[in-house]
Amino acid sequence: MLFIPIIGWLALFGYVVRLVNEFIEGRYEGLIKLDFMEDLKLGFMVFLKSLPFYIAYTVVLLATMYVNETLGNIVNLLLGFFVIPMLAVNFFRKQTVESFFEFDILNVVRDNLGEYIITVLKQYALFIIFAVLSIVLVGIPAMFFTNSIFVANLYGRLVERKAGYGL
Repeated sequence: MLFIPIIGWLALFGYVVRLVNEFIEGRYEGLIKLDFMEDLKLGFMVFLKSLPFYIAYTVVLLATMYVNETLGNIVNLLLGFFVIPMLAVNFFRKQTVESFFEFDILNVVRDNLGEYIITVLKQYALFIIFAVLSIVLVGIPAMFFTNSIFVANLYGRLVERKAGYGL
């Protein structure tokens, strides 16, 4: 039963890989249709193929944090900002274990640093917008909903049952 949420995330991961490839090919007509089983298979295979890179990445981070925690945090920030996004898209495109280790693709980042920084900043801005929207569209309505439920429970226990109404 614990695997059910993982299955959904793997299907979403496969969908994202297909979506990234659509954007690479210049197809922006609209969102592609989710094919749950195919996306699940793709997501599972891409997840397995990405493990060697993320294990190596974790070892590098742990080693640098062992030497100096501040250095580890700086390395994590630099890798997360300049290295991982481009390597991940390269991996999504080629879908081979080796593609995550094709560091020569990072020359594109070096040669187009200004454009790359703007692209990544747009990505972070979108994340912040979605975080705020999730609070507004989910958090605030959920807050009112749960607040009403607690008050309704209190009302039912203290007012209606005490007065003999209903229940």
